[in-house]
Amino acid sequence: MLAGEASAAAAELGAALEPPSTSNSAAFFDLDNTLMQGASLFYLARGLAARKFFTTGDIARWAWQQACFRLGGFENAEHMARAREQALSFVRGHRVDELTRIIEEVFDEYMAHKIWPGTRALAQMHRDRGERVWLVTAAPVELATTIARRLDLTGALGTVAESVNGVYTGRLVGEPLHGPAKAEAVRALAERERLDLSVCSAYSDSSNDIPMLSLVGRPCAVNPDGELRRHAKEHGWRIRDYRTGRKALKIGFPTVAGATALVGGVAAGAALRRRYGP
Repeated sequence: MLAGEASAAAAELGAALEPPSTSNSAAFFDLDNTLMQGASLFYLARGLAARKFFTTGDIARWAWQQACFRLGGFENAEHMARAREQALSFVRGHRVDELTRIIEEVFDEYMAHKIWPGTRALAQMHRDRGERVWLVTAAPVELATTIARRLDLTGALGTVAESVNGVYTGRLVGEPLHGPAKAEAVRALAERERLDLSVCSAYSDSSNDIPMLSLVGRPCAVNPDGELRRHAKEHGWRIRDYRTGRKALKIGFPTVAGATALVGGVAAGAALRRRYGP
């Protein structure tokens, strides 16, 4: 199953809890550095380390590896696969409900005060219009769903991991929801929800999300990196920057190769369990 298809399927379960919307438009928000300052998976990793899932030394090693990848200007498939294998080994064998409880706690401890007020106001504006609002992130979909629920959003699309009988297997379903995979997931969700993408909105800070932003009629660059800012200006996209003073430091631990993989096993096990049975 492709990453986008797996994420959209998991999101369908969460959306079923909300009354159907009469609007054919929706808004899609990236998470890290768009809705939340910094990397959500870094905060989750801190919470897991505090609970002895792994050590702070492990975090430092992965951070160093990621810095080397970024300074070297490449993140290839071999690096990504190795990082995923390392990360998934720490959550393999843990129960879905255990990780779900920890995610709730970690949100309160590390993440709640990191939400950008400006971006949250944009999300609320769409909700006030009667539109559905979705997080779309490479983070585990259980983490993303918790954040969406706490912020009164519709639901979340995220990286999906496998579980059997409520226990994580240490394998992902498809690949991390990153780059073009986000666009695939949004397209699949729009088809299922009968959304008109030409009147939908999308928000992101990263040039990696240009495929998703290009899908909709109302793209917006939020706290954009340099490449996305240039692209947005060239194409007449809206730009919003809620950082103050010097450009905010974006936590580098880890991006695709590391952070997505680090807690890949904390992904949508519950959603898959409900769909495929215990």
